[in-house]
Amino acid sequence: MQAKTFCKKPNGWRAGLLVALLALLATPAALAQSSDRLAELIAGPQRSPANTARDQYRKPYEVLKFFGLRPDSMVVEVLPGSAGYWTEIIAPYVRDKGLYITAGRDENASPGYLQDHARMLKKYADDPATFGKVQVTKFFADRYDIAPPESADLVLTFRNLHNWLDRNEIDGALKAFRKALKPGGILGVADHRGRTDQSQEAQMRTGYVRQDFAIALIEKAGFKLIGTSEVKANPKDTKDYPEGVWSLPPTYREGDKNRTKYAAIGESDRFVLMFVKE
Repeated sequence: MQAKTFCKKPNGWRAGLLVALLALLATPAALAQSSDRLAELIAGPQRSPANTARDQYRKPYEVLKFFGLRPDSMVVEVLPGSAGYWTEIIAPYVRDKGLYITAGRDENASPGYLQDHARMLKKYADDPATFGKVQVTKFFADRYDIAPPESADLVLTFRNLHNWLDRNEIDGALKAFRKALKPGGILGVADHRGRTDQSQEAQMRTGYVRQDFAIALIEKAGFKLIGTSEVKANPKDTKDYPEGVWSLPPTYREGDKNRTKYAAIGESDRFVLMFVKE
């Protein structure tokens, strides 16, 4: 078993959570053999080779089933990036019955981010069959509504907490997520898991976030932790690199130095957390 779910008030769960809980009963081998629509899209031609190469670390099927994604879900992904790893899967999955929204930075973002955002928009425009129904909203802490209030079934964010902590934007971001979610809606969070023998402050420049720190922070903002998954755990990740998590693939910030070593480690050890808006 690679995931845990728990909740003190079952009558507060959304119906969609049942799907996620049932998915947890399946073994990874059974998930890999699934022939459902989600599995078909993960293996589909709309995905880039660079993105599919990362599936061994990102475990898209297991993660999205864990979060309870359904074809009729209204989903907001926060800062998806130009590569569109999750977009390539979620957008076509909910295209006919649900809605996929990408919440990106506004025009005040850094030039590098604005270039990344432009590439993302071009990706959507170049493949209208896959991305033609994607909606794009602005995100910057709680300055904007990332979706109409209380409309979203799922708000998802992957490897962004460490940036918001560093920029002192985390409180505003969580307010925006809570505002967008329906009562009983799900906040799904994944990030690089920090060391427990160091404070969060000591790890701020490494890109890692202590799991216990993240849980306490998010619960303080009005969410309740109802599940954790170890599907992205990587015990090879020692979390003590000169360039922090960015020493590891796919970034390889140290260039060719120790590249073989880092390739053998793989991508970072990550937590996957599921919260409900009560």
